[in-house]
Amino acid sequence: MDPTFFAFLLGLGSAVTLAGANTLVKSAKDILGGRTVMAVSSSLMMLPAVFFVPLPSAKTWIFLALSLPAHWLYQTALVRALSRGDLSMVFPVMRGSAPLLTAISASILLGEHLSPLAIAGLTIASLATIVFALPEKNFAGSRAVRNSAILWALATGAGVAIYNVIDAQGVRSAVDTTGTQWSFIVWLFVLDWIGISTIMLITRGPNEFVASARRAPWPGLGAGVCSTFSFSMALYGFSVAPVAYISAMRETAVVFAAVMGWWFLREGFGARRTFAAVVLACGLGLLQFG
Repeated sequence: MDPTFFAFLLGLGSAVTLAGANTLVKSAKDILGGRTVMAVSSSLMMLPAVFFVPLPSAKTWIFLALSLPAHWLYQTALVRALSRGDLSMVFPVMRGSAPLLTAISASILLGEHLSPLAIAGLTIASLATIVFALPEKNFAGSRAVRNSAILWALATGAGVAIYNVIDAQGVRSAVDTTGTQWSFIVWLFVLDWIGISTIMLITRGPNEFVASARRAPWPGLGAGVCSTFSFSMALYGFSVAPVAYISAMRETAVVFAAVMGWWFLREGFGARRTFAAVVLACGLGLLQFG
């Protein structure tokens, strides 16, 4: 199979399953419970693989030690955002802000300057994100709750930007030191459940931990399957294609999430938000490829 087409399939598959995972978590009556079940189920699905992949090298363990806290912070912000706003509103903001924050950080800290095409994509994506953040004409909810949802969505985007940079280096270090990217991927999934489960135990207590998980078993399990496929494809893609190419394809998840939010969750966002989702995806593509 042509490597470019293979990378395209990895990115597209990651986008669809990413949107599916977040739609399932949002559909759960208890979002924190659903997210916890998702993390635990993903870990259990990956656990048998530890017997078939090499142990991470010392260098890869360092990246895992940096990546896990970043993922836990991201998960906390994600739960907060989904608890306060519609999927069709918060998901495009969190996914749209991630590459924007990454581009700004790279420019300031690493001296990586954007090309004119990337600047155009950055501007388009930023405007589309602002359009998503605007309330509907018939918006009757609490402005404070809605603003809180957007702030948590931006925090989620920052978490994505941080762990993307770390994970790309981690999966490549695994290839360099053990000969396979799965050394990093498997152990990241196996250990990822600790953070969100600890938060669940601290905030809810042991009894409520079990009760909350029982309230969201199937959405959480379904999200776990989708998440495992989505992030495995993205991480594998980082090792066989430029990160920008995989990232650009993965951010098209905003369009799939908007459609799923309308179709499965009956979230009304109208033509404006539908158009903004498409524009945002196009802007992100220009940003990443530029």
